[in-house]
Amino acid sequence: MSDVDILSDEEREAINEAMQAPDVSAHQRVLIVDDDRHARETLAEILSLNDISCLTAASGSSAMNLLETRKSIGLLITDLRMAPCSGLDLIRQVRESPMAALPIIIISGDADVKDAIEAMHLSVVDFLLKPINVQKLLELVRRELGIVG
Repeated sequence: MSDVDILSDEEREAINEAMQAPDVSAHQRVLIVDDDRHARETLAEILSLNDISCLTAASGSSAMNLLETRKSIGLLITDLRMAPCSGLDLIRQVRESPMAALPIIIISGDADVKDAIEAMHLSVVDFLLKPINVQKLLELVRRELGIVG
């Protein structure tokens, strides 16, 4: 038998992901989108430490790619201020896509009333200001994913 690997890295990653989280039903992962790597990783760590599975993206285009390819995403958390695609631009793209009903939470350290009103018109679940109230975030995430506890 040869030692030739017939799986691509992407296929191996998908298999490992499925094997590590067999109890995660469809639409149980959170996609975190923020162009600030530290903010993105910190939020993912907070959720992971609370047994909430996460994926992360550094841009709106990366987020849309994940939303199209990963059907397990049940909630989107996005920063408002990102470049070149803002959080509001990303939400508009999601609302015009097959994932239009996806629940979305916006997080921002720099927002005004106009941003909040526009976000509400785009049917976001909530608009949280930084520094984030972790308990409030966890309550929202659990509620939207249908996690009891």
